Amino acid sequence: MRIILLFSSLFLSSAAFASNTDEARQTIKAFSSDLKQVLVSTMKQSGPLAAISVCNTAAPAIASQHSNSPWQISRSALKTRNSDNQPDAWLKNVLLNFEQRKLNGEPVASIEYQEQRPDGWYFVKAIPTQKACLACHGSQIDPTVSKKIATLYPNDQATDFKLGDIRGAFVVKRASENHQ
Repeated sequence: MRIILLFSSLFLSSAAFASNTDEARQTIKAFSSDLKQVLVSTMKQSGPLAAISVCNTAAPAIASQHSNSPWQISRSALKTRNSDNQPDAWLKNVLLNFEQRKLNGEPVASIEYQEQRPDGWYFVKAIPTQKACLACHGSQIDPTVSKKIATLYPNDQATDFKLGDIRGAFVVKRASENHQ
């Protein structure tokens, strides 16, 4: 009887884990799609200078829009632009592990990590640096764009990326029942 209960518990646990993973991926897909649409549209219509201002205000608003209880979505990186997105020690280790996985040949687009922690279940997915990102995050940024970035983000570290680098990560959290 105990063995049946143990296996039932493991099955339910893995089913919930799979469900969380699917929902987290859907949350990331919706968030990244909306953010990319706003940024690409602004870049095409008004250029990177305008896109910086839009990103400054739109990214947090879009993240908030996609943070539906009990899910919360955010972004972080080893080299942040917005100091509010600095990783804590746990997330920094996850991001360092992502870099190692990339060095080992794993495609950036498939790098993910999930973990149940005391305050909730976390799903972290690497963000690949795409061509459009390089206008504001590359090594050859227009001086007027650099000046605008410095004004909005005085502690900016998010430059010198190359196509295919890990730009950062999406972090989806589902709070534990006792931490909501």
